Amino acid sequence: MLELRRVLSAALVSAVVLASTSCMSEPEHPSTSWGPTPVQIGGLSVLAESDRDGFRLHTSSGDKGFLPGVNLGSTLPTLQPGEVGQIPAEHYRRWISQMGDLGIRVVRVYTLLPPGFYAELAAYNEAHPVSPIYLVQGAYLPNEEYVDPGRSLYDPEIDDSFSAEIRDLSAAVHGDLVREEAPGRAWGTYDVDVSAWVASWIIGVEWDGSAVQRTNRISAQAAYTPGRFFVAGQRATATERWIAKHMDEIATLEAERGVSVPVAMANWPTADPLEHPSEPLDREDLPGVDANHVLPTAAWPGGTFASFHAYPYYPDFQRYQDGLDETLWAGEPDRYAGYLKSLKDHFADTMPLLVTEYGVPASLGSAHIGTNGRDQGGHSEPEAMEMNAEMMRMMEDLGLGGAFVFVWADEWFKRTWNTMEHQVGERRQLWHDPLTNEQWFGLVATDPAPLVDAAVEELPEDLPTDGAYEYLYTWADASWVHLDIKFRDELPERLVLDADVVPGAKRADYRVSVDRVAGSARLEVRRALDPIRLDTPMRPYVEDMDAPWHLYRLITNQSYEKPAPHPAEYQDVGELVEGIWDPKSPDYVSTSTWQVNQEHRTISLRIPWSMLGFADPSSRIALGEGVPAELVEVDGITFRFDADGARHEQVFTWPTWNRADYTERPKQGIEVLEQAFRELAP
Repeated sequence: MLELRRVLSAALVSAVVLASTSCMSEPEHPSTSWGPTPVQIGGLSVLAESDRDGFRLHTSSGDKGFLPGVNLGSTLPTLQPGEVGQIPAEHYRRWISQMGDLGIRVVRVYTLLPPGFYAELAAYNEAHPVSPIYLVQGAYLPNEEYVDPGRSLYDPEIDDSFSAEIRDLSAAVHGDLVREEAPGRAWGTYDVDVSAWVASWIIGVEWDGSAVQRTNRISAQAAYTPGRFFVAGQRATATERWIAKHMDEIATLEAERGVSVPVAMANWPTADPLEHPSEPLDREDLPGVDANHVLPTAAWPGGTFASFHAYPYYPDFQRYQDGLDETLWAGEPDRYAGYLKSLKDHFADTMPLLVTEYGVPASLGSAHIGTNGRDQGGHSEPEAMEMNAEMMRMMEDLGLGGAFVFVWADEWFKRTWNTMEHQVGERRQLWHDPLTNEQWFGLVATDPAPLVDAAVEELPEDLPTDGAYEYLYTWADASWVHLDIKFRDELPERLVLDADVVPGAKRADYRVSVDRVAGSARLEVRRALDPIRLDTPMRPYVEDMDAPWHLYRLITNQSYEKPAPHPAEYQDVGELVEGIWDPKSPDYVSTSTWQVNQEHRTISLRIPWSMLGFADPSSRIALGEGVPAELVEVDGITFRFDADGARHEQVFTWPTWNRADYTERPKQGIEVLEQAFRELAP
């Protein structure tokens, strides 16, 4: 009677082998060469130019005016971004090869990565001279304390650290840097020159609106000397003058090495230069940062562009602003396309627009409703890949200079506003929460492997021979608690699973009800533990707040009064999705959480740790009652089964962990995005 266990074990082993050995199809020879062919202008080697006529990457088959690319993060599962130095070169070798297989022509990184990244990029490009992968190198603020009260970008420790970072970045891409080990940054010997494939630089971060206002006020009279290569205009704010200074620094360093490519400042809709009177939250429409106020001089032929992180679901002005729905895409009004068009029009007289970060996550949980169904989560993997491909085509059709999908691989450390109060922040990177959408943007999935010694198996000989249950198997990984319940004679019409998590009185804290006849399943939470109480001050936060059990929901928007009264919005994530969650199956549904196997008389569940109330399963910390929630240490979970009145109890325990194994795989539906990459960058 061990058949189910053997099937599960075989499936897990196969998943590990497949993910570790699979290789995307060998790339076809491109119809045109993308080999770098810089031109000489004013004594500088210019690989790319960007001005009012658009972005132009100079290649051996002519100029390329649209760059389809991908963003690459700086971490691995169980690591924080500051642990970037721990990523070995073989990871980058595999990733870069897979990017090439997908037809990706540009990779954008946010900060200095370990030497192995640059070495592997150069090795790949030297081996693929007609289809190299170009680099957009970012310069991130090492010190982000400008957001703190009373601080300014001009504070010496903030300003000087950014200048030092820019110097290191320029030296690194030219293979001329030795950097000592230090917390929170990459280090080592950078002796491989990748400058031949550097298509542009992007300086800065998603600027905090309140901090920008404060810098503009505190440092309004700060001294400013126009640079040789970049100059802030007369209308520039203090923040824009500060950015101009650092854009000129990177240009100066690159010019000293005889090269020039476009240099841009990072930005996002919260700090865009447009006015959005219909925005419900004032903090999302504060005076912004305008790339039109920081322009290159004639001495910098590489030019500049407007770089924006722009998503289709936030801020909310996209849902309401007059005129945005006048832009059509695929024959339908499209407010996201309308917003991108308005941005493009704002910069049209001086520079092109490149969307250097966009996408939707393939996550169970969502955090916001988007335009045209492009929500911030709640998408299956094929849905997310199709939306990403569609938006990339939209951007090319609108005449933008590039589209960089976010992100290459899922990132476990990320947080989201409607789950972060449910978690132990300093240990968030150790598990992969299906409800935290920010962790699921990747084109590559990072599937957690089964945890060691985290399984309870009850065999037929362990169970009453005249009982309803024949076999029970509970196990866990860093995302889910899995339960397989096999019945002796027939499947029940209704299965109720109670989970006692919080120590104290023996009672159910979370409840899963499977109605096999109706073909539905739902997960509820005891009223005092409903996590929505932590995410909104509104009371009642739901109409039936006093009911003893609440459907497990995520709040996806607070109520607001502007531009018109609007109630809070929710995702009913407790309405469970039926389907197969084996990625190898052609019927795989990545958001599924329950399934029935008629042949084996089995009901299977996989429940996110978060939907069992865990703030950190890796240290066995659960959410208790109160606001803020009490954090309680638990020994395990008591599961109580009721199948048409037949009851059984099981105690599930697992060891704590500080590292968790995982496997990688391209997400289902990625071939649709691959087709877009190949068609838009032939």
